[in-house]
Amino acid sequence: MTVSSTWLRSFLQRVIMEKGKKVEVGGTVLNVYTEGSDPATIVFLSGGGVTCPVLEYKPIYRRMSAKHRIAVIEKAGYGFSGKMKTTRTVENLVSEDREALRRAGIEPPYVLAAHSYSGLETVYWANTYPDEVTAVLSMDMGIPDYAVLQAEEVSDAKRDKLLARQHRLMKRIAKDGLLAKLFRKRTENISGLLTGSELTDEEKQIYRRLFYKNLANDEYIEESRLMTANAAAAIATGILKCPSCFYISDMKGMCRQKTWRQAGLEYAEKCGAEVHLSDKGHMMYAVIPDEMSETFESFLAAHDIGAE
Repeated sequence: MTVSSTWLRSFLQRVIMEKGKKVEVGGTVLNVYTEGSDPATIVFLSGGGVTCPVLEYKPIYRRMSAKHRIAVIEKAGYGFSGKMKTTRTVENLVSEDREALRRAGIEPPYVLAAHSYSGLETVYWANTYPDEVTAVLSMDMGIPDYAVLQAEEVSDAKRDKLLARQHRLMKRIAKDGLLAKLFRKRTENISGLLTGSELTDEEKQIYRRLFYKNLANDEYIEESRLMTANAAAAIATGILKCPSCFYISDMKGMCRQKTWRQAGLEYAEKCGAEVHLSDKGHMMYAVIPDEMSETFESFLAAHDIGAE
């Protein structure tokens, strides 16, 4: 199926006003979606290569927005946002996140809700600007130490070769042909949102269009190339010091020295985080959103953060 860029642009413009506010940041335009009201805002930060964060994290944020204000930042190359104009260093990512929120009229304090790659941004942000961040909610967020361990086992040359191969594959899948059908369960519907009931039929259509539009974006590849450097920058800020609640999956990682879960548990112990283990996969927010939202709300209430 071939979709013209003009049709897609028109299609997306019909719904964009309901899905966020466009703000100019770092030479591009970023989309920030908000709903609910509360003195502290729960900011949802996206995992690497997520099709459309505004729709991806809806299962959990729509449950929490009844008691809290939530915000979803779509980084450059993600969702309804424009293309990157700066390198994808953790310093730039966090700087643009902070500026996007302020330009959208959302001031600190923030609670950072991080998934996967954004764990690097979260650690850097919370430790570099502690007056802005009151707590961290980990939706199986990436641990900086684990990213560095992975790099010890995979050389830069091998990593770049793997990323180049992945990029070529993504470009072929993005054409939405036979290859896309073969990989459908592992690509466009990896979180199960297209066959679940969390999104409306129109939202599912938007999600799928954006998946093929954004799939081979250069931003995703550059973030991956800079992962080790970004992890090192996060580690240099120290261990998380604010109250933290971790959901940790049993996802199979790429490091032989320790498992993804081991790395998460060790880090959580170092920073004194509350820990919850899950066997519902890396996209657990789409599988157990009731449990996760209730856990996070109880945690925030216990620390006197957010809703009265």
